[in-house]
Amino acid sequence: MKIAVTYENGDVFPHFGHTQQFKVYNIEDGKIADTQVIGTSGSGHGALAGMLSEQKVDTLICGGIGAGAQAALAEAGIRLYGGVSGNTDEAVNALLAGNLNFDPEARCSRHDHHGEGHHCGGDHHCGEDKHGCAGK
Repeated sequence: MKIAVTYENGDVFPHFGHTQQFKVYNIEDGKIADTQVIGTSGSGHGALAGMLSEQKVDTLICGGIGAGAQAALAEAGIRLYGGVSGNTDEAVNALLAGNLNFDPEARCSRHDHHGEGHHCGGDHHCGEDKHGCAGK
């Protein structure tokens, strides 16, 4: 098993599409065998699922994440545990122990609502704001 966690200063970074680093955990016999921090090289949210797949990651722990990124992860066969905050090592140990507090409906909350729709503009795809978050 290989787990990636959005990473900043030892904690789960709250926005998948803007993470600059992942902490990757190699799991053997249900325990952390080794870890490494890898940079995203400025990859946008669209390329991150591919990058994780290339690293042979099969599980992702993160904070908020947009619907497009969720779909890309699902297509890559990467299990998602979103809505997580706090220390990355503690989150991975909680997942391994079967008691990780996560939100299966986690969505990035940094988007602007205008009426009932989602404002779409700028240089991003409709349905996602400049933070890579899906509108509802």
